[in-house]
Amino acid sequence: MRFPPVLRGARAAFAFYTRIPVGGFPYEPADWQWASGWFPLVGTCLGGLLALVWLAVERAGPLAAAALVVGVGMLLTGAFHEDGLADTADALGGAYERTRLFEILKDSRIGSFGASALIVVLVLRIALLARLQTIAPLALVLTGCLARTPPIWLMMTLPYVTSEATSRSRTVARITGAQAMLATACPVLLMGAFLWKDWLEVTTAWALLAAAGLTALVCGWRFRVRAGGITGDFLGATQQVGECALLLVLALARGEGP
Repeated sequence: MRFPPVLRGARAAFAFYTRIPVGGFPYEPADWQWASGWFPLVGTCLGGLLALVWLAVERAGPLAAAALVVGVGMLLTGAFHEDGLADTADALGGAYERTRLFEILKDSRIGSFGASALIVVLVLRIALLARLQTIAPLALVLTGCLARTPPIWLMMTLPYVTSEATSRSRTVARITGAQAMLATACPVLLMGAFLWKDWLEVTTAWALLAAAGLTALVCGWRFRVRAGGITGDFLGATQQVGECALLLVLALARGEGP
């Protein structure tokens, strides 16, 4: 029995976004298109796995636990988003002309802008997770989900401008309102559950949504001005920026503490 594309898309999302061997190949174009709608769910599951890692090593201290969690997360995704961040930073920082920007994006080497961006983001994520301490496991689940929503909004509103993208990448990025609604529903439901369990305050929930929206607006504006639209690397960079913004909101909301 073959499941409909909307359901097979969930499995395809794990195959596309992670190094977890979920199988299911070959996937049809419709499966890949629906995969984008499940990206926040993939982030939720990854956040859950990383939360378990945190709980397993937290006795080593928050800084060590945060570093291990970030490292395991990169292993699970193959540093998928970090690679996009480095390429984006090199392209936006090192190019003045649009044609040169795309040349840098295709270059597999990491330049000074990319290396600097990676260092800043990795240190910031580790520091913020260490600051969150006891609520870090919940933060990993929540930000893992919500940080993968702004890229979906960019897919919905901006053209995909990489001419040499693989057919699979183009199909994943060619979403409709149905996939965008599915992707948005996941973090909304998750935040609703957190609010119901009193794991999240209403003001913090609104601040998180504002941070996600601001990430999409600022990144989308910059990509539109510099490149005329989005690329896969730009989407990965948006996820990284969004995750940092969301962790920062949670750290600020935590207030004073040890």
